[in-house]
Amino acid sequence: SELNKNEAVLRARALVAFHAGNFRDLYHILESHKFTKESHAKLQAMWLEAHYQEAEKLRGRPLGPVDKYRVRKKFPLPRTIWDGEQKTHCFKERTRSLLREWYLQDPYPNPTKKRELAQATGLT
Repeated sequence: SELNKNEAVLRARALVAFHAGNFRDLYHILESHKFTKESHAKLQAMWLEAHYQEAEKLRGRPLGPVDKYRVRKKFPLPRTIWDGEQKTHCFKERTRSLLREWYLQDPYPNPTKKRELAQATGLT
């Protein structure tokens, strides 16, 4: 139905499923609909948090950083809520390589060059 295709409705259904602890429904909603980029961050946070909570329940203890890393590796974000670019230390791979390239050309850019770089990378 048209109602099921409406992104705002799907986000609301995902949020309700998340708060109800109905993670199977949450995963189904997130995996079977392509969401716009604006929704990605919130939906990714829900996806990860749901998987963390399931893992905590299984282990019977809070997860440490290594546990969380393992959960993220085991349950990668679906392409419906992720643009597919790997992030390393909070930066996307494309951004990192651009920053590296610019640094090698000029390690001390002037304010104009800095603005150009910010524009090119989408960073502020």
